[in-house]
Amino acid sequence: MTTQIKRPSGLAAAAALIIAFSATGALADSAGVTFSRGNQFTQTDGAGLYASLCQACHMDQGQGAVGAGHYPALAKNESLESADYPIYVILHGQKAMPPVGKMLSDEQVAAVVNYVRTHFGNDYKDAATAESVKEAR
Repeated sequence: MTTQIKRPSGLAAAAALIIAFSATGALADSAGVTFSRGNQFTQTDGAGLYASLCQACHMDQGQGAVGAGHYPALAKNESLESADYPIYVILHGQKAMPPVGKMLSDEQVAAVVNYVRTHFGNDYKDAATAESVKEAR
């Protein structure tokens, strides 16, 4: 009698790796850069937060994507005119966007909001503040 060993599918193997690495409390890329530890993101600047938290769905130039879901473009996005809107969406979620506010400090939310509002063809001058994020929570 021959026993056949099934190899895990690519998805199952990836899930196993994610579970193994997340048990350590941190995920790192091949260069050893830590994405986050525990339940909080460690980046403090808007660019780093965007790269770790937003870029996978909204893409590297904020162009958005359509595939398994619809991820709106942040580039040249008039909805970002008021800082209150992206603050609310980050804190509370909307449609496919999960609420990620519990994983970010008020300062981090303000930093990533200010980053997307001043990059990707956006030029909104009024800055989000940690105080305005605190009020929105």
